[in-house]
Amino acid sequence: MTVVESVLSRVPEPLRKVLIKHRELLKFAIVGGTTFVIDNGIWYLLKLTVLEEKPVTAKIIAIIVATIVSYVLNREWSFRTRGGRERHHEAALFFVISGIGVALNSLPLYISRYWLNLEEPHVSRLVQEVADFTSGSIIGMLLAMFFRFWAFKRWVFPDELGHRKRRGELTPVDDPAEELGHS
Repeated sequence: MTVVESVLSRVPEPLRKVLIKHRELLKFAIVGGTTFVIDNGIWYLLKLTVLEEKPVTAKIIAIIVATIVSYVLNREWSFRTRGGRERHHEAALFFVISGIGVALNSLPLYISRYWLNLEEPHVSRLVQEVADFTSGSIIGMLLAMFFRFWAFKRWVFPDELGHRKRRGELTPVDDPAEELGHS
């Protein structure tokens, strides 16, 4: 029994059906949570050390690293049953869309720091850090997340034929719970 199957067996039936129905969104959210930790860990490491004077640059570097991890996890797990494009074409689309996501993620932080002047010496260090986290890690991340989920499903990992890939062949989805359980 996989970890996902084990967790699903403990979830009440009505909620389990919803989770199975929206399995791609659930997987995407788990990948997003993982890359959120990677993004913020790298961002704070950089902005509190070597890029202290350049928090937007530190955020962009952190997002790029998290985006690479995101591609691998989304390709191999979240949207494993979608797509069908050649890998180089799929990767190019993924990174173009992710580049737009980087801009969407960075925009609120840029506005917070440079338009609203929510940085030292205009505000205290605490206010600056709360504003950075709120704008860069909450608002920016949510904007980018909604855009990327929509764009990935539409252009990067399309399911144009209404079929799913399983073990190298195209077949209709028979058991959505089985697919959710694959890691």
